[in-house]
Amino acid sequence: MNNTRTCRECGSRLRGRADQKFCSDMCRNTHHNRLTAFQNNSIRNINNTLRKNRRILDALCPARTARVRRKTLADFDFGYFTHHRKSRNGTTCYCVYDMGYLELGNDLVMIVRGVTM
Repeated sequence: MNNTRTCRECGSRLRGRADQKFCSDMCRNTHHNRLTAFQNNSIRNINNTLRKNRRILDALCPARTARVRRKTLADFDFGYFTHHRKSRNGTTCYCVYDMGYLELGNDLVMIVRGVTM
């Protein structure tokens, strides 16, 4: 029976504790960073889009509310929002963190500042 244990990252022989999996902190970190790289990259891309959407809404709404034409939101990605709420009259307010927008029809969008969960 072969009792030779090797590092999960670099394959070097392990010495020390019986439950040891990596030869060093560097190999342990490299291994876990490699395993989560795709997931972290996807999350980073989504967060970047959400932050961009919020910046656009913030720039277009200096007061509590603002009405803009939908074409003004050309760089805005309507597929990304953090949550949504139904208003009293039944329309849906799509939120990007603390900013929100409602589609009013006739190519108009109302932007709302200070939306809470």
